[in-house]
Amino acid sequence: MATYIGPSCRLCRRSGDKLMLKGGRCYSPKCGVDKRPKPPGQASTQRRRISDRGTQLREKQKARYSYGIMETQFKRMFREAERQPGVSGDNLMVLLERRLDNVVYRLGFADSRSQARQLVQHGHIKVNEHATNIPSFLVREGDTITWVETSAKSVYYKDLAQTIASKVVPNWLSLDRQILIGKVVSVPTPEDAESKFDAKSIVEYYSR
Repeated sequence: MATYIGPSCRLCRRSGDKLMLKGGRCYSPKCGVDKRPKPPGQASTQRRRISDRGTQLREKQKARYSYGIMETQFKRMFREAERQPGVSGDNLMVLLERRLDNVVYRLGFADSRSQARQLVQHGHIKVNEHATNIPSFLVREGDTITWVETSAKSVYYKDLAQTIASKVVPNWLSLDRQILIGKVVSVPTPEDAESKFDAKSIVEYYSR
């Protein structure tokens, strides 16, 4: 499946919920879901009932869109969640939250996960003093997230240092707002994900 390059707001409208794909724009009057709450495509006068399979598919797509993951990679991550002890749906949410691009977003270094993914791919982020450009890298408890020295001199970094005080960081992460160094305090729980999708429906979708 190719990378989606269309309007992000179209994905939110298709899902029927705000997936926060555009950062601050999602809170503004320009939000596509607020302006055009109906699904994209030709309007229909008939109300169609969504089947159970359709509901499961929609929840799976919500998760994929939210974290910006392609189908093959998402399915591989689900299989990994299945192999772990415990509830597969909960394991999946924890794995998604542990992705490096998500951690960069949660620390407030980016306004959206797509922007965080770009920061990682362009080599601006280090994990435990080692530069990595892999957005799917899974962080562990005790890992530190810092900036590459050259990136810390950029205009983006300087602007971020001025606005980082207003960002809210989840309890499983800590952030030194003076020098912009983040740390993974603990492994996130399913509740920390604040997900907009039903993990149980995703498990049912892949179980068929």
